[in-house]
Amino acid sequence: MTAEVPARAVPAARGPDSGGTDTGRKRDGTRSSLVWDVVGEVIAARAEQTGRTVLDVVDVGAGTGGLAVSIASRGHRVTVVDPSPDALAAARWRAAEAGVTLTDVQGEASDLPALVGEPGAAAGGADGGGADGGGADLVICHSVLEYVDSPSAALAAIARVLRPGGTVSVLAANTVAAVLQRALAGKYAEARALLQGPAGPAAGAPAPSRRFTLPELIALVEGAGLRAGEAHGIRIFSSLLPGAGADPATAEALRELEEAAATYPPLRDIATRLHVLAYRA
Repeated sequence: MTAEVPARAVPAARGPDSGGTDTGRKRDGTRSSLVWDVVGEVIAARAEQTGRTVLDVVDVGAGTGGLAVSIASRGHRVTVVDPSPDALAAARWRAAEAGVTLTDVQGEASDLPALVGEPGAAAGGADGGGADGGGADLVICHSVLEYVDSPSAALAAIARVLRPGGTVSVLAANTVAAVLQRALAGKYAEARALLQGPAGPAAGAPAPSRRFTLPELIALVEGAGLRAGEAHGIRIFSSLLPGAGADPATAEALRELEEAAATYPPLRDIATRLHVLAYRA
């Protein structure tokens, strides 16, 4: 049995750090009120399903820990995993400022089972839950698949640490949105190149980040043995309209439009980022 949230846009509520300026690759994941609302509903549903008020959450590629700290502030046990010691130090500082505790582990997404443990008999309970057990009720995987060596290996590792009925929240950059943005800016050659997939890096240059279509993301989570659930589009209009949301008089109306359109397929599929929930049976 899985704890699922309704397939709809979640009612408006300001997300964590809505007035902050979290930097780095996790920025969109922590500042989107819609993403936070969906994650919050996942947590509430899982707590009701298991009867446990304290859940185990892993934020892989956690960056500076904005979302992780927000979850920990609600009383849950949160482990942040990131390959960067600087990012982990920033997450510890943020947690200390908020007066909460995070467990921080340096490492890659593909090594998650060795880093945080897998659910097993020692965990106790039908769902593998409990403070002494391995595994996680929820794994946050936001702005990670674009950068890892192997997205399929990362999701396979995540699937191994999820407890039965657990959820992974995946947030990734959308290929379709990148093509539209470049075409609207008159960068037609770049837009066409994106349709053909990322080119290899020049000598000595870092590898380019990946982007995904929604069918590609769904294929990845299903290839890891998970069941794909709700999908949302994050930042559909604001990335296409210069200065969108800058006017306080219209910012709230834009936010409400974004949330209303988030699950409407033709609009969802052109969003800057795609948010997908997936479940372990």
